[in-house]
Amino acid sequence: MLASMNPFQHIDTPENLTQVLALAHAESMPVCTSGSLATYIPALSSANPNALGLALCTDEGQIFQTGQADCRFSMQSISKVFALAYVMAELGEEAVFSRVGKEPTGDPFNSIIRLETSARRKPFNPFINAGAIVISDLMPGTTPADKAAGFQRFVGSLVGRTDVEQDDSVYVSEKASAARNRAIAWFLKELGLISGEVEDTLDTYFRQCATLVDALDLARAGACLALDGVHPLSGKRALPENCAHTVKSLMVTCGLYDGSGEFAVSVGIPAKSGVGGGIMAAVRDRMGIGVYGPALDGHGNSAAGLWALGILSRQLDLRVL
Repeated sequence: MLASMNPFQHIDTPENLTQVLALAHAESMPVCTSGSLATYIPALSSANPNALGLALCTDEGQIFQTGQADCRFSMQSISKVFALAYVMAELGEEAVFSRVGKEPTGDPFNSIIRLETSARRKPFNPFINAGAIVISDLMPGTTPADKAAGFQRFVGSLVGRTDVEQDDSVYVSEKASAARNRAIAWFLKELGLISGEVEDTLDTYFRQCATLVDALDLARAGACLALDGVHPLSGKRALPENCAHTVKSLMVTCGLYDGSGEFAVSVGIPAKSGVGGGIMAAVRDRMGIGVYGPALDGHGNSAAGLWALGILSRQLDLRVL
């Protein structure tokens, strides 16, 4: 149980961050047993359910890590943040939001119902599967492999390395088990929201989701968002400022599937999760946070990761909402 008095509050010294990260890791490890691995993509079921890695990247580029922070895993829905930023930076906001909305749904991430029942006739936001498939269709490039390569270079520019690649086993597994996403994509095609071939668009999306990162990568990219698009390692602008603002706003309202509202109330920082077990968070002007914990709660979010982010938010007074 955490003490009622908080000795760590507002102190981002290296010693303090190391202590708080260790505390969050230790107190969150038992929560791993409350979650379950994603099985609807068969390749994800081979992960270690007891794994937990945490990483912080400060506004000055200092890195702090504990546990399996360097264990690489597929981005899954966290890729939707990077894809949105990539397409917005390349094509502008109008190209994106003429086809995708900016509103939360309260529905599961793979729901199709609102495409049919809503008068909007477009996905509510870019972080549900329907919206993300539209974003994948908009990526620059001529083939799925070409589009994915451009996307991975963009991811590399935010995480600070040039060897970003996809997990081929996850890509193949996801492609072979994607009946629901195919149904969504064909509905999008009927609505005129996908301009390319359905299978090509889906192939791009599967490659995007299978892109490999670790918690350290997510912390660095989260810090870039926290600094409104300025990279903490180079001090150079990596994203347009308005792009970073838009992405973070959507992370607050739509970033944790149909658990987004509860997370906003209890933790209060912009974050985006994925069923690969990752969570990326951005605390304005202070730090980025990366989490890896593949045992998921009922919403598809890392069970131990959410617990750890709650501890970090309270102990370091990270709440921005």
